[in-house]
Amino acid sequence: MDIFNALLQGFATAATPVNLLWALVGCALGTAVGVLPGIGPAVAVAMLLPITAKVEVTASMIFFAGIYYGAMYGGSTTSILLNTPGETASMVTAMEGNKMAKSGRAGAALATSAIGSFVAGTIATVVVTLFAPYVADFAVKLGPPEYFMLMVLAFTTVSAVLGKSSLRGMTALFLGLAIGCIGMDQITGTARYTMGKPELLDGIDIVLVAVGLFAVAEVLYYALYEGKTRDSQNKMGRVHMTRRDWKRSVPAWIRGTVIGTPFGCIPAGGTEIPTFLSYATEKKLAKGEDKAEFGTSGAIEGVAGPEAANNATVTAALIPLLTLGIPTSNTTAVLLGAFQNYGINPGPQLFTTSAALVWALIASLYIGNVMLLVLNLPMVGMWVKLLKIPKPQLYAGILIFATVGAYGMRQSTFDLYLLLAIGALGVVMRRFDFPTAPVVVGMILGPLAEAQMRNAVAIGEGSWSIFWQRPMSLALIIIVLAVLIVPRVLKARGNKKAAIAVSA
Repeated sequence: MDIFNALLQGFATAATPVNLLWALVGCALGTAVGVLPGIGPAVAVAMLLPITAKVEVTASMIFFAGIYYGAMYGGSTTSILLNTPGETASMVTAMEGNKMAKSGRAGAALATSAIGSFVAGTIATVVVTLFAPYVADFAVKLGPPEYFMLMVLAFTTVSAVLGKSSLRGMTALFLGLAIGCIGMDQITGTARYTMGKPELLDGIDIVLVAVGLFAVAEVLYYALYEGKTRDSQNKMGRVHMTRRDWKRSVPAWIRGTVIGTPFGCIPAGGTEIPTFLSYATEKKLAKGEDKAEFGTSGAIEGVAGPEAANNATVTAALIPLLTLGIPTSNTTAVLLGAFQNYGINPGPQLFTTSAALVWALIASLYIGNVMLLVLNLPMVGMWVKLLKIPKPQLYAGILIFATVGAYGMRQSTFDLYLLLAIGALGVVMRRFDFPTAPVVVGMILGPLAEAQMRNAVAIGEGSWSIFWQRPMSLALIIIVLAVLIVPRVLKARGNKKAAIAVSA
């Protein structure tokens, strides 16, 4: 009953005219960002982070949340019509959705994608509502050793799961940890790694790093490597589904939601696994002429299932972000930075120290899902027209907006040079497949982890054994080792079996 009352209070806050307007703007902007190829929600949120200096915290987080899940709705439009997934989450949708578009069924593909996103997003939001407070209640009982190991788990999962290589992920993480050490030591007060620059005494602002790594790097990468590419667009018919499409889509939506929600709840990161798993499940369960459509004319289950899995994962990912402070994607890593910009650290204490904000945010998920369904089904033709915006002008606008926003925070030219340097670093990282999220996570959580480690060692009277003497801390150590070791063991066994099969 307490959860229900808290949610009602959250609706009362989220349903004020100002917050509803911010939710609508966020959803509309998120959908537009999703439709435009190459510009993901992480870029949009990073680019708009400077507004946190001017906008009230609840309105700002509702706005960012709208962009976050709005982009997942819009991303399917580009995947289906252009075969150009803006996010890895939409890769599987492109496989069958684009084939449906080529065979004249783009409208049905867009419809099942939008409705499936609504169904999965709503169910996953219910899961967040019911289970997030209990996770927070449990986590609030943890001490400094457990907090530190939780952050180590965040470092490990984000670095090992995001990106194609664990080594590259760890390298990116250590770069973020190094950036987080710049400035005044929070305990001794001595300057660290400032190179004599007074502008660095307060550290490097998370907004600069996020805008540089995501927005500026995206623009520079496009100018350097993707400026000459051309996209061909399929024709879009009326957005509707036949009775047979509904019959095939509804079970796929449910199965996709069931597959995606657990992957969002656990701090394992990424939407790739649940979406591919959902696609494989639908392909395996299909029979007769439905199965024959996979890979040929396009099977509607191959769009419905993965889209539902994607949105369920994305929504449920708010549980580890809000209750443990663990981001599981690029966008949630930037959202973590937005929270910290307001002096709020997501984690076990959030549901007690900022209860009004959290419940307003959760209530806005319900409101946003309804808004997005209305925005996507009747207005999909309008969103498709965004694809006609010339990319040079679009990316130039993003660069101007990001630069003005970064300069507006402190009116410092030093920040602009730093922004461009971080953008250039982002281009290099993207060129050589280094994930960028671990940099943001390391920078944000690094100083917090350092403080918790010092507190834990002080509790243990200088002994590091405190970390394995406490049951919960020891359990987290085992989980961290499992995340690092188990995938490698499984991969080695798979390679060995493949080698035996080839030799046989």
